Amino acid sequence: MKLVFYYILGLLGIMAISVAPQAVRERGLYNFIGYFEEIIRFIYAFMDIDSWSYSYKGYTVHFMEMLWEPYLYSLQVLGGALAIGLLLAFVLTVITVFLPRWLSSSLKKLLNMLETVPDLLFAFLLQLLIVYIFQKFGFELMQFTELGEEKIYLAPMITLSVIPMISFFRILLLITEEELIKPHIEFAQSKGMSKGRILFSHVLKNISPSFFYHGKIIIWGMLSSLFVIETIFNMRGITYYIVQDFRPMVIAISLMLIFTPFFVLYQGVYLWVNGGSMEDETKYKKDKKKWTEWKIWGWLGTLRRLWWQHMHNPKFAVGCSALIIMILYSFGHSILKEKPIKFIQFMQNEEGRIISAPPHKPFGEMILGSDIYGYSILDQLIVGAKYTLVFALVVALLRVVGGFYLGVVYHFYLKENKKNWLNRMVDSIHFLPLSLIAYLLLRPVLWGLPVLGWDNSMFERLMYEAIILTILVLPLTTVLIGNELKLIGRKDFVLSAKLLGGSNKHLLWTHLFPHLAPRLFIIFGNQFIQTLLILVHMGLFHLFLGGTIITGGDMPDPPKSGTFEWAGLISSARYSLMTGKYWIAVAPLVAFMLAIIAMQLIVQGVKEIQQQKVGVLVDNTPIQTKHKLVKKKTYQPVLEDFQFTQQHNLKG
Repeated sequence: MKLVFYYILGLLGIMAISVAPQAVRERGLYNFIGYFEEIIRFIYAFMDIDSWSYSYKGYTVHFMEMLWEPYLYSLQVLGGALAIGLLLAFVLTVITVFLPRWLSSSLKKLLNMLETVPDLLFAFLLQLLIVYIFQKFGFELMQFTELGEEKIYLAPMITLSVIPMISFFRILLLITEEELIKPHIEFAQSKGMSKGRILFSHVLKNISPSFFYHGKIIIWGMLSSLFVIETIFNMRGITYYIVQDFRPMVIAISLMLIFTPFFVLYQGVYLWVNGGSMEDETKYKKDKKKWTEWKIWGWLGTLRRLWWQHMHNPKFAVGCSALIIMILYSFGHSILKEKPIKFIQFMQNEEGRIISAPPHKPFGEMILGSDIYGYSILDQLIVGAKYTLVFALVVALLRVVGGFYLGVVYHFYLKENKKNWLNRMVDSIHFLPLSLIAYLLLRPVLWGLPVLGWDNSMFERLMYEAIILTILVLPLTTVLIGNELKLIGRKDFVLSAKLLGGSNKHLLWTHLFPHLAPRLFIIFGNQFIQTLLILVHMGLFHLFLGGTIITGGDMPDPPKSGTFEWAGLISSARYSLMTGKYWIAVAPLVAFMLAIIAMQLIVQGVKEIQQQKVGVLVDNTPIQTKHKLVKKKTYQPVLEDFQFTQQHNLKG
């Protein structure tokens, strides 16, 4: 009954998302009453199965007749990619555990570098590799695009499995290393058990529950990437048909099909494993303070102090400094230069003959070349850095700060049964592709109209995009931070403070937050990287930060960005790579990678400090103690001592 109840709640959430694009387009951005009216009207229409229709090329057919086969096709590609990623991650983890530390450290750094590469770049590079091998050797390695009724499997599976493989490997290795330093592993070693037997008989068994639940986030990322991969490889899977018929009924039923199998798997396992009742920790609470009595900004001083302490870590300092320099230089470039973006329509030689037309290749005046309009790519990257990076930082900050305060309410004010309900409801979000949901909700507002433009101002569009990208992830960060508070609250020193009569306010700012703050840094970094990847995905579908400029006429220009944010150059990635004009796509992709690497250095610096605190060696560096041990000199007897003793005995 619980499973059915949570499933129905998930379906209601999907209906609310599916109605939003049409409601915003027809009722306006601020008509909340009209939005709820559209939801109620849609629920009544959804209950009529005869209305489940799909319109395609002027024909109307029943939904299942049209989309059941594409749905199975998408599941097969997703399942194959998941199997490949899991298998490779498991093999790499086992190999890394037995490798020397210096070699395993090099492998980790390589995989960290690969994780910065957006999934669409993997797809483009694989396509280029297949074309190169065919041109060089006359051998087609594999099919990389769908033509007619013929389906492709291997190329999208390989591309889709790369990032999940890296994520699974990092999680497996992290929890394996933490498990290997626990007392029961030392006891097994003292009995003479081999490292291989300990790994397969004890470690893997103990880490499997944690690994299973970590897999939700990775599958969530795979579902988002599926939307992009199907577009790049010209696949006609379930996401292709959602975009073709953009009606609420099609969106709702398609999302329900994607949602159902993963929901049943994870929720079924959870209810089976956690069937017993949980202890209600609210019985330990001593005070009933109102929310207005809390010290709302108590975390600022702690974060500032921790930030300065972490700046002594080289990785944290380099990553943080790189982001600050890029943002400040972008603002300075836009303010100080009269024409921030250089423009050259045609290049002429000394005789006046045209020698180059847009897009210009990289040369002296334009180091990175120009786009298809003749604007300098380097200048666009510099000008767009402040929009891209500041927007990603703001969204990540809203997710973490909002999740923190809602997590405080979650931990201190909700009873255990209500927490359980909220956890199950929030878990449902993990089974919906974030990029697809963002596309559905943002397109009605960001997509401009020829001549007419947009219905909302630039500020309203930026605020709407920031709010949507925050709200979609805020429930997840709330539960994540709430559960972190819950785990820290079970420590002995916190329980002792409770028994001594410590208030919730005292427990939070004195005991819980100092231990939570480093984890908030890690969550913030992950959310920043996720926001950048969402912007990359949206750029592929011509949804740009601040709005997409659309021109009319018989020969309209391609969609372009008005803020020169980095995703605006991503939209032409496929065209540029396939036509040899690689500089148009490579430069913005490298810019995204540099920003992701900078944030990864910040996260890695925080993780290293945390691992040193719990006793895990990092890159062969021994754990530093606060005070050095001073070796005292031992007392050495000398001849005078014996003479003094002899004289003393004679006198006696």
